[in-house]
Amino acid sequence: MQSLEKNYLQKILKARVYDVARETPLQKANLLSERISNTVMLKREDLQQVFSFKLRGAYNKIANLSPEARAKGVIAASAGNHAQGVALSAKKLGCRAVIVMPITAPALKINAVRRLGGEVVLYGDSFTDAANYALELQAKEGLTPVHPFDDPDVIAGQGTVAMEIVRQAQNINGDIDAVFVPVGGGGLLAGISVYIKSLYPEIKVFGVQTIDSDSMNQSLKAKKPILVNDVGLFSDGTAVKLVGNETFKLAEKFVDGIVLVSTDEVCAAIKDIFQDTRSIMEPAGALSVAGIKAYAKKYGKKGETYVGVLSGANINFDRLRFVAERAELGEHHEALFSVTIPEERGSFRKLIHLLNSRAVTEFNYRISDDKKAQIFVGVQIEHRSDTVELKDIFEKNGFTALDITDNELAKTHLRYMVGGHSDLATNERLLRFEFPERPGALAKFLSSAHPDWNISLFHYRNQGADYGRVLVGIQVPPSDNEKFNNFLCNLGYSYVEETDNPAYRLFLG
Repeated sequence: MQSLEKNYLQKILKARVYDVARETPLQKANLLSERISNTVMLKREDLQQVFSFKLRGAYNKIANLSPEARAKGVIAASAGNHAQGVALSAKKLGCRAVIVMPITAPALKINAVRRLGGEVVLYGDSFTDAANYALELQAKEGLTPVHPFDDPDVIAGQGTVAMEIVRQAQNINGDIDAVFVPVGGGGLLAGISVYIKSLYPEIKVFGVQTIDSDSMNQSLKAKKPILVNDVGLFSDGTAVKLVGNETFKLAEKFVDGIVLVSTDEVCAAIKDIFQDTRSIMEPAGALSVAGIKAYAKKYGKKGETYVGVLSGANINFDRLRFVAERAELGEHHEALFSVTIPEERGSFRKLIHLLNSRAVTEFNYRISDDKKAQIFVGVQIEHRSDTVELKDIFEKNGFTALDITDNELAKTHLRYMVGGHSDLATNERLLRFEFPERPGALAKFLSSAHPDWNISLFHYRNQGADYGRVLVGIQVPPSDNEKFNNFLCNLGYSYVEETDNPAYRLFLG
């Protein structure tokens, strides 16, 4: 056995986690297993006392510090599960813990850290601001940093999850074909993969990331850590722009691949887990199940045994509305169409009759033209391929139809909007933004924009997340396009331009 594997195996076997962590159960997901014809086992890290695996690595790091270092205290920058893990671990070890959080952090998480004994310092509008300030405090007060993922002791602490999985699976079901692990910075994936591959190389280990937040996937392809400029924030627990050097090194050597999943697939996985366990995961916590389903479907796997690590359950209650709406799309049980029908009597009736006995899940319309009407319709389907059949039925009967089942603009905004085209909205550019959910976010946007740029459309719907999804139409003279592009780059908010999206052209353009 090479020195790298041997070193980490020793660290994992000696890891001090069980003073504060519990050995969580490995539970069979009976309903999901039957549905996908593979045995699915769930590693329930959501059942830790901070509802996340993060306390394992945090405790092992702090426990391995010298008495002198512990006496001075530790520091971490985090707005989520790592903050709670550090606070609880430090409290257990009688150690001061300073947690720097952005002022945008939800009160739920701030209060949780304080209840666990952490000294919360609120600083800056973003995690980057908080992390930079943590470095200043670290140097000023002689505190020891507890990194959320890129530290050998943290990685070893997370690796104890793999040790439990293998032992528990042998007692329950025997052989494991693959283990699926959510990936942000890579600490959990690194720890699990080095343990399993060192002792059980026949077991595959896959990381799972969302399509819009795949820093580890891009890094492995490039064979070096890659900084991703923008990451999707739905799975906030894994929204990491740059993986760790140490976690990348281990993942490159021991991980079999990365499975990418969509937001809708994650929402469907949250629903799957709830149906089997009656527990509700945070998006990052359900990534592994979404990955199992995607992998089994892509490769036509049957009769295999998979383990999915449920990494956490710290989810805002208000966010469940969004999850419930998108879960059906993740299973492709709902198809969405934009259908153009004649603006004449009998058209609605004919359209509904074409759907035969299919259940209509949504129907949006507002008069905007005397010749034709634009309808947003949701239809319950059995299989994703049914959308092709429906589109053919519409068009054979003279109705132009656009399949928008996978159109993010339509799913997030247009389905809630009515009004149609406006002749006043000339030179309109359409953008989807992610605004921080805090007072002043809109004011910053408006004050940064040139006063000559008129807002022609605005749609916002609270989803219970840390970031609000906002659709904005802005009238920009062609001569100002370069200036407008610079404004977008300097604004600091994540955005996607949708001006050329066909759904926009049909509904609002």
